[in-house]
Amino acid sequence: MAGRKLALIGQGYVGLPLAMRAVEVGYRVVGLDVDEHRVKRLAAGDSFVEDVSSQRLAAALDSGRYHPTCDYADAAEFDVCVISVPTPLRHGAPDLTCVENAARSVGAHLRTGGTVILESTTYPGTTEDVVGSLLTAASGLRAPGDYYLGYSPERIDPGNRSWRLENTPKIVSGVDDTSLAKVREFYDDLVEQTVPVSSPRTAELAKLLENTFRHVNIALVNELAVAARRLGTDLWEAIDAAATKPFGFMRFQPGPGVGGHCLPVDPAYLAWHVKRSSGRSFRFIELADDINNQMPRYVVGRLMEGLSERGKALNGARLLLLGLSYKPDTGDVRESPAIEIAEALGKLGARIRAVEPFAEPERVPCGISLVQLTERELAAADAVVVLTDHNGFDYRLVERTAGYVFDTRNRCRGDNVEML
Repeated sequence: MAGRKLALIGQGYVGLPLAMRAVEVGYRVVGLDVDEHRVKRLAAGDSFVEDVSSQRLAAALDSGRYHPTCDYADAAEFDVCVISVPTPLRHGAPDLTCVENAARSVGAHLRTGGTVILESTTYPGTTEDVVGSLLTAASGLRAPGDYYLGYSPERIDPGNRSWRLENTPKIVSGVDDTSLAKVREFYDDLVEQTVPVSSPRTAELAKLLENTFRHVNIALVNELAVAARRLGTDLWEAIDAAATKPFGFMRFQPGPGVGGHCLPVDPAYLAWHVKRSSGRSFRFIELADDINNQMPRYVVGRLMEGLSERGKALNGARLLLLGLSYKPDTGDVRESPAIEIAEALGKLGARIRAVEPFAEPERVPCGISLVQLTERELAAADAVVVLTDHNGFDYRLVERTAGYVFDTRNRCRGDNVEML
């Protein structure tokens, strides 16, 4: 692969780690992103992705093989192009604007023998029907035949130190056997194991299945959390006990809701596609959405109840929230239930302070004061709410100092602690 040129569209939580890995194995990487501020930070060696240290980014820049840019002209004469851009929902339907814009722009620089791979999460058929059509319209080339086209769903888990890009098996697919071989050849340079499937549609569905499985099972334990309290049982202890079974059970834990790009979005893609294709509703997904979407409101209600039992009103209460990102040890606040909870509490008159060591301050909504986790802040709070259980938090300090802790993540113990 020495000297081969990779154009990587999107330099966020998925694209940047992929760019770094490609540089390290010898590719010349053009990292394209429409966010000029992001590109300037990358060019200065300042990483905003926890899985990529600024030192690692600086090494990539120093190698001369990594060039962050907003200009698609820099992608000219690429050998491989990976599209890894957001695919949000708009009014319950997939918004492929970013994918479509990327495909049109890439198509202008596509040449015979080039390989284009979509990584963005989407519904079955997108690679061939949307990306392939736009590439052909922009370039006059066709796949299969003139260029190679495939799909490989991203499996990046931000903050996971055990499973990284390199050692997580990578699903690969192509629109024909030759395209599959080209896609697999590229990822074999980057990861330890590739998993070929028969078509892009299968790979696209596999990604949606992975996240829908998590979404549905999280909804199950979230509903159990609400029911277990009414039954006077300890769900957390029950989960620990059930997890000792060596077969037929997989551990999922309740929480204040679901966040990030995947769980609030990907199952909705599948439900939308099933409805459009067959006219049938995907009832499991609709039920899981309903349960998980209610959890932030449930947390607010429980907190209001807990304060009332202690002779305090939510209106005017000083609250210290621990964590605002959607998952531990990452600064990603996209669709974070912690943000939704913070904003709802603020609207009800609470004074909100938060400890969030990872998120960029400019991504934290107005009205939330960012502070450090100190004895003074803990003692001054009418309630401390554990929303995102970053591993760096001193939970023993929280237990000793806070008067009232509402813990949605099962990290604290004590008579002053109330569990979700």
